[in-house]
Amino acid sequence: MTTMQAAVRRRRAVAVAGAVSAGLLVLSACDKPTPRATVTVGKNSISAEATCYEDGDNLGQEKATKCALKKASDSIEVAQSETLRIGVDPKIADTGWALWINGQQVTTVYKKTYYSFQGVDLFADQQGQAAPKTLYISVVEQDKTKSGASEKYKGVWNFKLVNSDA
Repeated sequence: MTTMQAAVRRRRAVAVAGAVSAGLLVLSACDKPTPRATVTVGKNSISAEATCYEDGDNLGQEKATKCALKKASDSIEVAQSETLRIGVDPKIADTGWALWINGQQVTTVYKKTYYSFQGVDLFADQQGQAAPKTLYISVVEQDKTKSGASEKYKGVWNFKLVNSDA
């Protein structure tokens, strides 16, 4: 009977070791989640992981610009002159972040986890042109230097804003 019990114990040990190995293999195949950014308008919010992110390494300005031009699938409706709120993970705020619209930086670099753009008319008519139906905004993690020019671009989070007044 002791031989039988020993065999059962060995089988259980092998099964446990196999399960642990399989679990570690599955976990190693998973990507680490990126920090998140959130856009809120009124009572509606959308949150996203980064479009481009390399575990906090520098992407460079050229790659960050290309990433900011990628179209986002998540969208939120915005009425003209409505308050746009952006929240970022503390890790993003530690480096700094700026708001980009259609691939162009439009704000200075903030070091806050939350910023509210009150009464901003993002969909203002351009000279002789109708207001756009959509805008693509990006939260770009970039450093804030004394000279004002960023040297490090660490991540890009993209969102689609839909003009609810159009």
